[in-house]
Amino acid sequence: MNASTAGRRSVAMAFPRILALPPLALAVGYIVAYVLMDWVSFIQPFAPFGITPWNPPTGVSFVLVLLFGQRYIPLLFVAPLAADIVVRHLPFAWPLEIGTSAIDGAGYALALLVLLRPAVGFNPSLTSMRDLVTLIAVAAISSGAVAMSYVGILVLTGWILPSDFANAALHFWIGDLIGIIVVTPFASIMLTRGRTVRFSLEVAVQIAAIFATLTLVFVYAEAHRFELFYILFLPVIWMAVRGGLELVSIGVLVTQIGLICAVQMLPRGAVDVTAFQALMLVLATTGLAAGAVVTQHRRTESQLRLHQESLGRVARLGSMGELAAMIAHEINQPLMAAGTYARLVADELRSPAAKHADLVETAEKAAAQVQRAAKVVRQLRALIRLDQSGRAPIAVERIVNETLALARPELERHSIATRFALEPGLPPVMADLLQIEQVLLNLLRNAAEAIGDTGAADGGVTIVARRSGRELVEVEVSDSGPGFPQDFSASELPVLSSKKPEGLGLGLSLCRSIVELHGGTLSLGGGRGGAVVRFTLPVASGS
Repeated sequence: MNASTAGRRSVAMAFPRILALPPLALAVGYIVAYVLMDWVSFIQPFAPFGITPWNPPTGVSFVLVLLFGQRYIPLLFVAPLAADIVVRHLPFAWPLEIGTSAIDGAGYALALLVLLRPAVGFNPSLTSMRDLVTLIAVAAISSGAVAMSYVGILVLTGWILPSDFANAALHFWIGDLIGIIVVTPFASIMLTRGRTVRFSLEVAVQIAAIFATLTLVFVYAEAHRFELFYILFLPVIWMAVRGGLELVSIGVLVTQIGLICAVQMLPRGAVDVTAFQALMLVLATTGLAAGAVVTQHRRTESQLRLHQESLGRVARLGSMGELAAMIAHEINQPLMAAGTYARLVADELRSPAAKHADLVETAEKAAAQVQRAAKVVRQLRALIRLDQSGRAPIAVERIVNETLALARPELERHSIATRFALEPGLPPVMADLLQIEQVLLNLLRNAAEAIGDTGAADGGVTIVARRSGRELVEVEVSDSGPGFPQDFSASELPVLSSKKPEGLGLGLSLCRSIVELHGGTLSLGGGRGGAVVRFTLPVASGS
């Protein structure tokens, strides 16, 4: 992965093949997807020019700019015009056509620029409830402004009667807002986190429950459709509680598609689509909020477990003073005895009347005391060694994404962009999740501190995970900082070695110990362009 490729977006990505696409290919793909989704969702328009109750292309626009950068904002002006040409066959004269496309593009461009501001602290991966609330709030405000401006210019030009302004604006607003809320979380999570949900019998039952409820609402309960629609909250909340934001985003998308398909199968005018979309908006917002709470709670539990593990190790060691006193007390006596016996041997050798048997006996006693000291050292090492009972097959993308979530405050404090490239088909590794997260977290924090010390305003950290032979997976962490000194070597790294003024040097040494206890290796590299740390982990058996 070269620098130009990595610089296309500033958030972690789970699919490097998408990241490797040329900008032109990505732009064409977006335009095609926008037009196609506009054609699919062109249902029950308010007027022939097409204000529809569901506009998923708007959600695709949000995903494009949030994940790949503001360089693609000009496409937000081009895509609506292309959709009008292909789907609606230019309903307006060119001046009005360009004006409406400009309103659409400018409104959402401003909204996305707000979300991309570092001061806002928005994470497109939606790792917290704050991110979800920010997305929904910005989407609601921007879509409302675009809807009123778009419909307003049509009223001024005589395409819509003034009495229809409120109804048309409501159609437009709900259509765009539900398109953003349904499409953007699903696509953002899939592109940044990869495959986070495994298909299981429970997931199949949940999806089946959604379709069963939609069948009940639109086929067997014509007189009570609105009342029975609320039954859909049960499977959606079930998915939120069991799978968090990752699973419920899929559930919301499935529900929306099922709702639109059900409406399409009914005679035109049989139901008020906008009213159902308003209910869908409430359902989607509630489900996503519940999922975000569950995901955030699980992440907090993971952080708590990590902290408890660290505190447990610290508790076993006690304070540094207690540890030093314990080592001195346990080793001092055998070493003093060994020294005494060694001096006796020296005195005997200087004596002309020295007896060979006495020398052998004294030397054996000295050796026994040295072995006793070595035993004490082994016991102390056993006391503080890392536990191996928590190792299990774990996906590398999960390790990286959860660690990025933990390191996010430190990275944002230094305004550091993170990039993640994952080799396709990467097998799970056999590792203790908390220990390897601690390794990666330490490397990210080291990178953040190194970049922060340079005062650079556009620092970056790149994480690349790839296969290394048949039995190992290599994780590479590179940064744009000053790099390691030339005499800094991981193979000769002493236990207490640090280039930081106040550091004890336990960080990289501890990382190396953890990696080596897992059966891997840790190496340092890089140069003036930044530091590079690589470590390997064994592939889980059977993968």
